[in-house]
Order: sequence, then structure tokens, then C-alpha cells
Amino acid sequence: MAKPKKKREDAIPPAELIGGLVTAGHGRHYVVTTDAGERLEAHRRGKKGDVVVGDRVGVTPPVSGVAAIERIEPRRNLLYRSDEWRIKSLAANVDLVAVVFAPRPTFNPWFIWKALLAAHQAGIPALVIRNKSDLVDNAEAADAECARLTAIGHDVVAISAGNDPEGARRTLIPRFTGKTVLLVGQSGMGKSTLLNALVPHAQAATREFSEALDLGKQTTTAARLYRADMDDWEGAVVDTPGFQEFGLAHLSLNDILRAMPDIAKHVEDCRFFNCRHLQEPGCAVKAALERGDIDPERYAFYAALAPLANTLPQ
Repeated sequence: MAKPKKKREDAIPPAELIGGLVTAGHGRHYVVTTDAGERLEAHRRGKKGDVVVGDRVGVTPPVSGVAAIERIEPRRNLLYRSDEWRIKSLAANVDLVAVVFAPRPTFNPWFIWKALLAAHQAGIPALVIRNKSDLVDNAEAADAECARLTAIGHDVVAISAGNDPEGARRTLIPRFTGKTVLLVGQSGMGKSTLLNALVPHAQAATREFSEALDLGKQTTTAARLYRADMDDWEGAVVDTPGFQEFGLAHLSLNDILRAMPDIAKHVEDCRFFNCRHLQEPGCAVKAALERGDIDPERYAFYAALAPLANTLPQ
């Protein structure tokens, strides 16, 4: 009987590979910053889509200026979004997910909540950052969202990275020091401006949002990791492209409920153990909603996700 072929990742002894961190990626092309501080252009030989920013990898010595990624070290975690067609990985080995929103352009609370659910499912702590806190337009809605998130138990801070970058640094650096922080948010929320305040050498491009369309203009086209090695803090920030929808097709009903304590705390009194809390009789969640003990918008969010969840509660 023929011996099974050796996997490509085992073909080259690890001792012969160069260790490094994936700091940028687009398609099958990546930038790997080696442990010695050298930046290498690299590609994933024979595979596509299984390398993400934040991965620890082993690469071959470069040939004609290009290295080959031969090995991916085990990940501590991976944050991604998904829909029925595809999965989009955002970053690996993250210590904190920072969800950035602002009063203008008009933010979508459901985007924030979905990002928080994804972080919870991945086992990554999250921080909600209200940017552009100096804006008066739509400030009441932003204030209300901060209050709602705080009441649920989320960590929320307010900054103005554009008008008060030093204030933003004072607020965030104590929370970011020693961590790899992933920035996510809708387009136009000021992630690139915030990145520049925290890591000035990033020099990320920034653009004003469209007043006419009330939409942000995307400036970041691919995820990229920026190291912070400065007098006042050390760590890393991963900037991601802004997007408008955060798919959660990979979450089960249990995942959703575990990340929504304001809904989950009413579940135990339901009549049926496998109640989905939608139309079932004797549902304690629906009763709490009718009493006003559950925020109607939070329940509407849950009700939109529950039919798509991939398992019944256990």
C-alpha cells in the first residue's frame, strides 16, 4: 500500500522557516513582518483564503523577493462575519474588538449589536467607542445608544478622534496597551482618523462622509495591522474596511441568547424547553416584552436573527 502523501505544511521542517506575523493581506498576497522586523511580500502556496491578518506564520526564505507561507500557527481566536454564501475573516489572535460608531453618518444600532455578538461568540472582549462626540447633529440618538449599551453591560466610551486626538489617546491607550485591538465599524465612523490618533505613523487616508447620501466613504480597502511602539503605549491596532452589514449566519440560537443577557434572563420561565421566543404559547420572553421589561428594538433584533439561527436552544 502506498504511503499517504505528506502534507505541504509538514514538508519543510519548522526550524527552516522564518517566523513572522501577517500584518496585511489582499487576496492571496500578504505582508509578513518577521520576528527580526523585516517586511516580506508573501503568498500562500496552493491555498486561498486561509490566512488572515494577525496570524503567526512560518515562511520560506524569499525567492525573487517573494516568500511562501508554509505554516500557520494555531490561533487563539478568529473574528469573522458570514452570510449564506460566504465567510469573511477579519483578523486572528485579537485581544479586544473595538466597535466604532458616530452620530453622523447615521449609525445602525443593529450593526453594533451584531459586531458585539460576533465578538462574544469568538470569546473576545469588546469595547464600544462613540466617536465624534463633539457633533450636535443626531447626538440624542447616540447618547441613547450609549445608555442602552451601558445598561446591558457593555463597556462604552466617548471620544472625538478628529477634534481632540490627545483626549482620545488618554481615554483609549490605558485600555489598549499590551493588546492587539481590532477596529470595526460602518463606513464613515472615523476609524481611520482614530487609527491616526493612536498610531500617527499609520498615516491612514481619511475622507468626509457624503452629506447628500448620509453614507461614509470607504478609505480602507483591506485589513492591516499597525504596531504601536511608542513612549506612551505598546500594542497593535488592526484597521478593517468599513462595511454596512455584519452577517451572523454562523451563530446558533444559544450563541445569540448568551450574548443578549437582556433577553436571556427571561428564558427560564418559558413553558417549553425548546421555545424560540417568537410565537410559542407560554413564552416568558414575550410576556416580559408586553410588560415593558424588554426593549422593543432589542427584541425586534432578536426576532430577526432567531429564525436564521442554525440550532434550537438546549
